[in-house]
Amino acid sequence: MLATSPDAGVFSVGSVWRKDVSQAPLDPRSGEMAANLKAQVDSLYSGVSAFNVYQYNTSVYTVPATQKRVTVKFSNCQKKSYTPKELYQPEAGAHFVDVPIPSNAVPAKGSDAQLSVYSPSSDQLWEFWKAEKRSDGWYACWGGRIDKVSTSHGFFPDGMGAAATGLALTAGSIRINEVKRGYIDHAMSLAIPAPKHWKTFSWPAQRSDGWSTSTSAIPEGTHLRLDPRVDVSKLNLTPVARMVAKAAQKHGFIVTDKAGAVSVMAESGAGIQAATGSDPWKSILGGTPSYAVFKNFPWDKIQVLPQDYGKTDAESITVPGTPTGTSTPGTCTEV
Repeated sequence: MLATSPDAGVFSVGSVWRKDVSQAPLDPRSGEMAANLKAQVDSLYSGVSAFNVYQYNTSVYTVPATQKRVTVKFSNCQKKSYTPKELYQPEAGAHFVDVPIPSNAVPAKGSDAQLSVYSPSSDQLWEFWKAEKRSDGWYACWGGRIDKVSTSHGFFPDGMGAAATGLALTAGSIRINEVKRGYIDHAMSLAIPAPKHWKTFSWPAQRSDGWSTSTSAIPEGTHLRLDPRVDVSKLNLTPVARMVAKAAQKHGFIVTDKAGAVSVMAESGAGIQAATGSDPWKSILGGTPSYAVFKNFPWDKIQVLPQDYGKTDAESITVPGTPTGTSTPGTCTEV
């Protein structure tokens, strides 16, 4: 079975990930926070943001109803003195039980080893942090399950999930099939080095691992967009960066995690490479190194939407609750 990527329609049509934000109002401090982001881009790797295609992203598998279900074992990489009840106890969610992981699944490369499994037939999504296949089965250090995905906002409530914010990695990843077809129709995940201190975050983020106390720091969960007035066709961008820029004008970026550089997230091609011998991103990028894809991207034209943007509109969507979790995974950066 090959890795496959679901459409943007996995999450509710009313979810913030699919919202058109081109006419959205701006935060009163948009200019200050945008300047903070631009400074983070400029200070690292010759001022070019990262494109996480080969590592520090997530492998996505869409599975049939017949896929065998397994129990994922707890690797306890954080050396807890207990096994969190959320993982196996039915009354607490049993997030690691009855998971339809393909036996030949390949987690994304990099120390986060993230893996996403989507089951259209049961309307469920699982995501795992530090997933690993051993001789006696699958292991993970943390993760979670979203039930009723089609009516979900695209986040794991109450401590579960593979990202530090609880936001679904699948929601904001730029998928292989999207780039091949030529357009992206959802908001994209953005990781930054210095998000605002974890006590402050913006919906749809459920939590944060930020550390910055700067008054202009951007909280995790913040929705950004590229100024819709920018004529993308006149910029000297790579084809992929141009596609991302157009999507950023309509759907924007959502700050999903902390990373070693400002990083745009893409679906991993590791599973396809394991099955076919070739990572599809190699041909998609046409010889451009991943670290050069966003050269000349207009980060100086980014705009910041208000705190908790979209939360009021989304209150009419029913989101299944999950029990309180106890872990905060982190995400690194491909450079």
